Amino acid sequence: MTPSSPLTLPNALTLLRILAIPFFAIAVWYGHHWQAFILFAAAGFTDLLDGLIARAFNQRSDLGAVLDPAADKLLMTTAFILMAWRTEGMAAAIPVWVAILAITRDLVISFYAFASVDRLSDSKFHPSLLGKLSTAMQLIAVSAGLLFNALGSRPWMEPFLPEMYWAVATLVLASGIHYFMRATRPAAA
Repeated sequence: MTPSSPLTLPNALTLLRILAIPFFAIAVWYGHHWQAFILFAAAGFTDLLDGLIARAFNQRSDLGAVLDPAADKLLMTTAFILMAWRTEGMAAAIPVWVAILAITRDLVISFYAFASVDRLSDSKFHPSLLGKLSTAMQLIAVSAGLLFNALGSRPWMEPFLPEMYWAVATLVLASGIHYFMRATRPAAA
């Protein structure tokens, strides 16, 4: 199998992650909080696993380079939308403004990247440290929110949730500004 072949185990894991998204959405929608948490955790594990396998066994592919981040964005967008707007019975709903901020940042970056792929070096759209921190904080917030929803309301959660959502918002804004500055910086001659 060549590195550019789309028939790889990492791509199969990514497709599995995409196929799990509707089941995750149904679990959140109907308030099956433990199932939602388990599906989200399993999706996160396959994301980690597909990257490790791709690097360890030289199974990187052009399809995987597009499909993996698309799967991540689909899963996170689904989680943000449902946890912000379908909040009945949730102990840890995501504030609507945080969901809008995170989704808008991802959409703007994605649209700009696709629209300018011919004009810009692709190095401007590789994940930065700030972008990775933002994504990690979003994953932590959604995972914690799903776990808290499964556990039900607990007094110790009260101070933790607002802090977590402010951290998400701060990193989303900072990384969005960083990507914008990096994308609009003139190319070195």
